[in-house]
Amino acid sequence: MFTGIIETMGRISGVQDRDGIREFALQVPESFAAGIRPGDSVAVDGACLTPVRVDPGLLHVQVIGTTLGRTVAGRYKEGSSVNLERAMAMGGRLDGHLVQGHVDGTGELVSVTEDGEYWRLRFRVPPEVHRGTIPHGSIALNGISLTVNALLEPDQVEVGIIPHTWTHTNLSELEPGDPVNVEGDLIGKYVGRWLETRPEGTDPAAGAPRPPDDEGTD
Repeated sequence: MFTGIIETMGRISGVQDRDGIREFALQVPESFAAGIRPGDSVAVDGACLTPVRVDPGLLHVQVIGTTLGRTVAGRYKEGSSVNLERAMAMGGRLDGHLVQGHVDGTGELVSVTEDGEYWRLRFRVPPEVHRGTIPHGSIALNGISLTVNALLEPDQVEVGIIPHTWTHTNLSELEPGDPVNVEGDLIGKYVGRWLETRPEGTDPAAGAPRPPDDEGTD
């Protein structure tokens, strides 16, 4: 589990394919790598990946075809920058929101508008994520916990980016049309699933069958 608060950025320094697996070498600050062991979980642009080898200032992670097709990892090349976060420790602070690292799919940057000292970014997101998102709710884009400033039909969200986030993540490197990893709010997913599967006649507010109508009775 992660928080969506990016700790640092890294860069892809090597890409190697073998036996149906793609291995990436990530160049990271030594202080970040020092706290990671093989088998730990690391969010790379919001996708939960497992380092298989850790060297000073270097993490090696392996990705299978499913992940390559479902996330922006399939587009990584040498020099690509990535957002990084270590897994949240039990009892640690939750400054963002609950991010599983299970990417729902990719979205697309639609527009960037500079508005005084911050930036307004619009993204097209997968339909199932859009349905489960609410204005002023949370969404993770490239692993960053962001507040949805506006929900636009049929499939867009708008977020506001402060200068710190702009300079400490890879959002500033994106151009309209570029893809991003998208993970919808965990609570919204469970609520949406419950509404889809609840028995007919169940009151969604109370979670119990509605009483019979009183019409026709004394």
